[in-house]
Amino acid sequence: MVAGVAAHAPAQQMGRIERLSPAMNKIVPANAKIERVATGYNWTEGPVWISEGYLLFADIRNNRIAKWSPETGGSIFMHPSGYLGSKPYGGPETGSNGMTLDPRGRLTVAGHAQRDVWRLETLDPHGVRTILADRYHGKRLNSPNDLVYGPHGALYFTDPPYGLPHQNDYDPSKQLRVNGVYRILDAVSHPPGAPPDESKLQLLISNLPRPNGIAFSPDMKYLYVDSSAPDKIWMRYPVKPDGSLGHGTLFYDATNVLAPGGPDGMKIDEEGNIYVAGPGGVMILSPAGKHLGTLHVPEIVSNLAWGDSDYKTLYITASTSVYRIRLKIPGERP
Repeated sequence: MVAGVAAHAPAQQMGRIERLSPAMNKIVPANAKIERVATGYNWTEGPVWISEGYLLFADIRNNRIAKWSPETGGSIFMHPSGYLGSKPYGGPETGSNGMTLDPRGRLTVAGHAQRDVWRLETLDPHGVRTILADRYHGKRLNSPNDLVYGPHGALYFTDPPYGLPHQNDYDPSKQLRVNGVYRILDAVSHPPGAPPDESKLQLLISNLPRPNGIAFSPDMKYLYVDSSAPDKIWMRYPVKPDGSLGHGTLFYDATNVLAPGGPDGMKIDEEGNIYVAGPGGVMILSPAGKHLGTLHVPEIVSNLAWGDSDYKTLYITASTSVYRIRLKIPGERP
């Protein structure tokens, strides 16, 4: 049987909601509940809601992208999604990772073990894949992790070593010294099927040890990037009119929070609140960097996505499962 909750199986209520500020009541309804809607996977990541009414997410260690809908439950959308070689990969994270949609609705994927960033020209899993980036100054990227579209059609992404076989800076296959944050200029206009244009790939941030999650504020005046190790921190960078970045400042530090999990994916609602995968579950931070509360999920959380027709449902990917919760404020659409 395909991993995932069957179409007729009811969602299971799990987890708890921690309210640290009255501001949480403006975000999370009093009767809100965290539900598990799909399970049976091996490190879920990169969720994105498709307007036709379903969720796509990475099942990383099974090297596939999974699909879930309220009507049909779980199924396999694409396999393989990351590593394409015939020999054993030698590492645990063989699949793709973060996903988003470009302004034209095309699925864009952090290739992770494939060590590139690619776009699917239609929602046909066997359709044309366009590689948007795979090398910087002639050297292979590490393992692109998460991504977001920003000003002027540019695509911004993080590139830590977690998708490499040894998952560290000493991996023999690692060609770049830096674990960077990059942008691809005018990625939206890159011709379908054309090879990557390395001249349009720019390194924006080079001093974060493990850049991971990435998101823009609703007005695109700030870019948030977290670093998952050795410290658990979230940074905020002012965005200049041309889309380049100013000096980053520390936005939030959870290094001393001992709950399981750490900085990973993040998403932002229409009022600028930041929802981050962090210690204990999904931490909700105000635009001023105040911790308002936590959605405690019974597994380590990896990433998030807004979904359903009104974008008020937050879908949460975790170790083996996908969860959801209905909230009051709509999320930003990718």
